[in-house]
Amino acid sequence: MIERNRQVRNIWCMARIFLVYITTRDEAEAEKIGEALVLEHLAACANVIPKIKSIYNWNGSLQRDSESLLLLKVKESKLDELIKRAKELHSYELPCIVSYLSGPSNPDYVEWVLNS
Repeated sequence: MIERNRQVRNIWCMARIFLVYITTRDEAEAEKIGEALVLEHLAACANVIPKIKSIYNWNGSLQRDSESLLLLKVKESKLDELIKRAKELHSYELPCIVSYLSGPSNPDYVEWVLNS
């Protein structure tokens, strides 16, 4: 058990996983994109937050929209391909696709993401 924990922690120390934040026009689009990216093995997991409010400037005017949020977990080696594919699947002219490097995490979960 001690050796297993050491191996998992070594994987965690070397691994880089990312959270990818994508806003979508609605819940159906978030689910469609998330499902495709998981089925294509570009993301380990997709979470859909059905309703968020977004406020932003677009073409010189203030916009207020209801959107949905798609949050993905991905290993670093798949990140560029995931971003490219998400842009292909997205309905927006300029989709918000932003990645964040995760910090200290559950090593068992990190291992699962890396193996997904």
